[in-house]
Amino acid sequence: MTAPSRLVPVVFRGLIAAAAVVGLVIDCVYGSVPVVLSYFTIWTNILVAVVLGVSATRAWQRRPDVAPLYRGGVLLFTLITGLVFHLVLANPSSPFNVVAELDRLDGARAVANQLLHTVTPAGLLLNFLLLTPPHTLRPRHAAQWLAYPLVYVTFALVRGALLDDPATARRYPYPFIDVAQYGYARVTLNALVLGAAFYALGLILVTADHYRPRSVLAPRPVRENRISSPARGPLK
Repeated sequence: MTAPSRLVPVVFRGLIAAAAVVGLVIDCVYGSVPVVLSYFTIWTNILVAVVLGVSATRAWQRRPDVAPLYRGGVLLFTLITGLVFHLVLANPSSPFNVVAELDRLDGARAVANQLLHTVTPAGLLLNFLLLTPPHTLRPRHAAQWLAYPLVYVTFALVRGALLDDPATARRYPYPFIDVAQYGYARVTLNALVLGAAFYALGLILVTADHYRPRSVLAPRPVRENRISSPARGPLK
């Protein structure tokens, strides 16, 4: 790649990571940090900041990108974040909508909301389509990615059970896992439906990666330079 084109993934990934960091900082400044850190959106955008930051650094150093398992995983998690927000939480026709709460956001908090739910998902999708080589994701990754939402839902339910005072604010981060309101049976069903959708979207992502053409901006695979140890014989 030429120097200008090599800078494109560095700058673009750096901007995505920065957007995630700015949104996270704003939410922590304007909210209760323990409550903020209980959200799937926050978990995911922390991953965005880390993975895209490392990816930008590796691109600058002309080193191989982060492993497809992590690169594809953070893309999937971020897309899920954006889709659930826009189709479920911010959708007035959804039974789990929180439109009234979202309408009260203003100023920096409204900016953070858009950065974490719209900008980073869109940025990760563009990075996938334009700046990463195709044919690197595998069907097994879709199953491996399920570990992440499983860990999160387990955390959210345990946290809600420990905060056993019904008056506790934000006892359950999202209404579709609110055991106090819907009970464990309904929440389990909701989790299974979301898990199935998560897996299906993962498979769609793997399939899309298999068939998508290589972008002119996507780098060719880079191999680490290795220096072999001296040979014992005359030839190596």
